[in-house]
Amino acid sequence: MINTLRNKSLCLITFISLIFTGFGEEKGSEQVLQKIAFGACASQNRPQPIWDTIVAQNPDLFLFIGDNIYGDTEDMAVMRRKYAQLKAKPGYQKLLETCPVLATWDDHDYGKNDGGEEYKMKKESAEEFLNFFDVPQDSPRRKREGIYGSQIFGSEGKRVQVILLDTRYFRSTPLLKNKMSKQEKRKKNLVGWYSPLNDKSTTMLGQDQWTWLEKQLLKKADVRIIASSIQFVSHEKGMECWGNLPHERQKLFDLIGKTKANGVVFISGDVHFSEMSLDKSGPYPLYDFTSSGITNVSSKWSQAINNYRVGPAYAKLNFGLITIDWNANKISLETKSIKGKTTIQQDIDLDQLRVK
Repeated sequence: MINTLRNKSLCLITFISLIFTGFGEEKGSEQVLQKIAFGACASQNRPQPIWDTIVAQNPDLFLFIGDNIYGDTEDMAVMRRKYAQLKAKPGYQKLLETCPVLATWDDHDYGKNDGGEEYKMKKESAEEFLNFFDVPQDSPRRKREGIYGSQIFGSEGKRVQVILLDTRYFRSTPLLKNKMSKQEKRKKNLVGWYSPLNDKSTTMLGQDQWTWLEKQLLKKADVRIIASSIQFVSHEKGMECWGNLPHERQKLFDLIGKTKANGVVFISGDVHFSEMSLDKSGPYPLYDFTSSGITNVSSKWSQAINNYRVGPAYAKLNFGLITIDWNANKISLETKSIKGKTTIQQDIDLDQLRVK
């Protein structure tokens, strides 16, 4: 009981701090994070019992990283009603009472399936998003286009930087359609909607967000959680991913090396299953921890090719849990089932996540 009260008190302190710092990029919370839960792909039209399992983990922070609702509309009244359905979920209300929530979006809560810069209601949708997640009026996130943002938690030696990317608002369109036949895709084990686009004038983040991101990566942090709604490392399935714009994917690898940004771990959603991917071609081993399936899962998609995968895939309801052991200098990445069982686990020595 004492530990439970202590955790709730710490979460309340952090929540108050977030309010007064505007989810700030200039200031941050002094709370040392040990447990960070995250998830994606939550249809407001379906039951969401997994929130009780998430709350039972007593996370210090929850990250909602895309398809937080399935909005898919240009009518903002419809978008608001769908957000209201999420807010009415008893389990989600329990989460809000337990710990702070930070969020970014993916295509469905942006408003258009696989949408990018062409979505004509993007400004209005951004306002609805920021309002729903109670982002203060004086937040930097409200003073620019898009909804990207960052927050630093903890003190020297135990600093966690959370970077929330916006992979929708500025992304060039259209993507390059994959023209393989169904038989060819099946033979290559592809989902296969898209192929890499080698036009280097295209962008994932837009120039302003890239400039902002470089400044964030120059800040001091021991662990950096970069939330990208779509997968960063895995790029062979033919689904939406950073590999559809390979020059932008490489640009982020290069930027991490250029800024000597230690401690980066990517988290992603979108694909309706969970997997761990690892790319060793960057400045140090870069992990992309995908958790997708608060309500929506796909066993078929989980079987698609991913030569970067470490361990199994898990295609039942799931969320991600990141646990930092500051004393042992380690981080643990776990996929959790609806019953709280660990189905995928990757333990990493933080010294591995250092620019040589």
